[in-house]
Amino acid sequence: MTDTAQNLRNLHDGKASRLSVAPMMDWTDTHCRAFHRVLSRRALLYTEMVTAPAILHGDRSRLLGFAPAEQPVALQIGGSDPRELAEAARIGGDWGYPEVNLNCGCPSDRVQSGCFGAVLMEKPDLVAEGLRAMREATDAEITVKCRIGVDDQDPESALPRFLDAVAGVGVRRVTIHARKAWLQGLSPKENREVPPLDYPLVLRMKARFPELHVSLNGGVQTLAQAESLLAQGLDGVMIGRAAYHQPWDILGEADRLWSGTPPLAGPEEAARAMIPQIEAHLAQGGRLHQVTRHMLGLFVGRPGARGWRRILSEEANRPGAGVGVLLKALAAVEEEGRRAA
Repeated sequence: MTDTAQNLRNLHDGKASRLSVAPMMDWTDTHCRAFHRVLSRRALLYTEMVTAPAILHGDRSRLLGFAPAEQPVALQIGGSDPRELAEAARIGGDWGYPEVNLNCGCPSDRVQSGCFGAVLMEKPDLVAEGLRAMREATDAEITVKCRIGVDDQDPESALPRFLDAVAGVGVRRVTIHARKAWLQGLSPKENREVPPLDYPLVLRMKARFPELHVSLNGGVQTLAQAESLLAQGLDGVMIGRAAYHQPWDILGEADRLWSGTPPLAGPEEAARAMIPQIEAHLAQGGRLHQVTRHMLGLFVGRPGARGWRRILSEEANRPGAGVGVLLKALAAVEEEGRRAA
């Protein structure tokens, strides 16, 4: 069996989602995923959220394109119209995504006006209708990402009601952001930080719905914290900004969660492993910054981290910038490391 086939099998039986990287707008593009896949062979990666109407009417190559080496990778979509969701899921499956995830957790103004995202926590019957239509349209696994509730909802009753609806149409995998979303009064950024986390509630939901594969999202900052949550009975942990800003600390060591070994010796090797990706992107007319912006945190907490970040930030966006900029930044890191030794 090829590595890609094994990755797809792992995705379908839930193994890959033992640790996943959250879908993040303007962040988790194909270059980000290529970098994260260099760091971890096993973690489940996601696209940015794409609305169902955009998939139906937009540039699918730009919105849905990914490299086979990124697998396992899941497509996250937003929407609420069952017919649109079904068609978007079918298209996603046809493009090779083995998982299509419905966003029921994003709190931005745009998703509220479009009746998708976190506002759907108030519409479990509509969510169930959409999920049923998606499951009938594709063989890709259909999953859900949600909050514990919104606004004045009581999570103790709203969340199990929502999960009942999800499970009732055959969905078997859900990721729960362990915070409420306040659609009135808080910005999207504040909604990621201000509402208190309620990990015990998510753990109770796993006990109440043992047939569901439950992943927890929200506030997880370290791999050790993820391991602790898994040890308490959760099936998976999803990490967002921490995995992006401290990629080596989390993803560089992540594969040991599957009783494996880290794929690389260190962040220096990860940097060099990205050179083919960079060269291919530049050959297609792309800019160095479009790749290296995802790599700025690679050496966080290590000697030379400041120089690495400075060189890439200042030089990668210049016209004609190439692999030499990356090598210059890496040389600065290695020189600082020798001085610190």
